[in-house]
Amino acid sequence: MKKYGKGFKDEALNLSDEIGVKKTAAQLGLNYYTIADWRKNRKASTKLPDSTTDSEQRARIRQLERENAELQQANQILKDALVFVAKDRKN
Repeated sequence: MKKYGKGFKDEALNLSDEIGVKKTAAQLGLNYYTIADWRKNRKASTKLPDSTTDSEQRARIRQLERENAELQQANQILKDALVFVAKDRKN
């Protein structure tokens, strides 16, 4: 198995971003799946880790639950108003 340097991989990935994996593999004499794997690994390594703490997540959940309750209450008010207006139109 041949090893490629980081600089070569970076240039190959940049080229594949521009012209596509298939054309890059053909131009560089590499296997299509080699470049595809490099791209997949690059994508996986650029994902940011979840930096929120447990307490931040709990606080966010509480905030969302409050907002949800407010929205449900607003929806109920609108439904009641719609019923009232619909009854008024029938008369």
